[in-house]
Amino acid sequence: MCYGHVTHEVVGFVKTMDSNIGSDSTGFEGQSNRRGTNQGVMREGNERVILTLLRHNPELPKAEIARRTGLSAQTVARLIKSLEAEGLILRGAPSKGRIGQPSVPLSLNPDGALFLGMKVGRRSAEMIVIDFMGKIIARKTQIYDYPDFDDILTFAQKSAADLRAQLPVNLQSKIAGLGIAMPFFLWSWAENIGVDAALMENWQHRDLQQELVEQLSLPVFLQNDASSACSAEMVFGERPLAANTLCFYLAFFIGGGLILRGALYTGSTGNAAGFGPLQVLDLDGVSRPLIELASLSNLEDMLIARGLSPHQMWASPDDWEIPQDILSRWTEQCAHALAQAVVSTQTILDLELVVIDGWMPRQLCDDLTKAVRDAIAKLDMTGINRPTVTTGTLGPDARPLGAASLPLSARFLLKE
Repeated sequence: MCYGHVTHEVVGFVKTMDSNIGSDSTGFEGQSNRRGTNQGVMREGNERVILTLLRHNPELPKAEIARRTGLSAQTVARLIKSLEAEGLILRGAPSKGRIGQPSVPLSLNPDGALFLGMKVGRRSAEMIVIDFMGKIIARKTQIYDYPDFDDILTFAQKSAADLRAQLPVNLQSKIAGLGIAMPFFLWSWAENIGVDAALMENWQHRDLQQELVEQLSLPVFLQNDASSACSAEMVFGERPLAANTLCFYLAFFIGGGLILRGALYTGSTGNAAGFGPLQVLDLDGVSRPLIELASLSNLEDMLIARGLSPHQMWASPDDWEIPQDILSRWTEQCAHALAQAVVSTQTILDLELVVIDGWMPRQLCDDLTKAVRDAIAKLDMTGINRPTVTTGTLGPDARPLGAASLPLSARFLLKE
């Protein structure tokens, strides 16, 4: 079956269950009742409040910003003036109301700051540069048989320089940081990737984040790749996410991201929701790790067993020519395994929403999501809630977008 090319458009504004920062409900990344303060020492925090509010709600006038944040009109005026001077906020055309002076809408400036995001995968690496609204401006990609540490380091250095050079001269100095999304414990998966363990040892003993800090002279942030995909869905996704959401992301291996009470939960080591080792039953009733049943590596194996090249899967997430019987068998097996993972998780966390996404054609992801819903419907869930299961909105761009959101959030948005 051929799944044709799909154009992925990123929605620029943060989506949450409630857009009012000053409300009693949970806001961006779990911020509850987060309001500004009129104390001068809290200026940076107040700037974050305003920038986060405008990311939720573009074209707000100063009076409405003051009302929603609890800041005085004078404090808001000073902060707006400062943010305008930094080039982070733009004024719109005045709108004449019924009484008083014209209202001037304020919005974030897409060119206010730029961010680099890099995804390191088992079969490919990618770096993007995004604007302040999350629009992807340019990207660099490299495909390989396995992720060699020095090759990835060279790719990161060269791509950062190339992407900067592609920008207009006035924007080249506005790159505010680099985020990295990559699997944790990468060295431990050598056998699964199909390479000698010695070739992966550098990942255990060297620090990619620190080496890039020294090479690029930029703030560098690191996050598990599946958590980054989940983070991207929170920040740039086309739909609001429930306060308690589980995100599955299928690439060479499967990973997960977890949102609890509106905030991304990464656990004590940053590896929460690492679903790969979870034991589930295959279609024959044999207990196996989820990673063996619900990963694209399984689909790759099926193609190789048929004498077909899997290169197309990693060259593009869109244009796949794969026999229908192979896709059907993989989808059935994957959905069966994911349904059990959902039920096991649900017994503990009582989630409202499950999101399924990955490096694959959009139609295949939709087909898989439907198959998971059907598989869950066949399982006994007496005494536990059935969560809504839906397809993610960012697809192949989720991991690098999530990576790029790390310096964005660290510098300009409300902190957890």
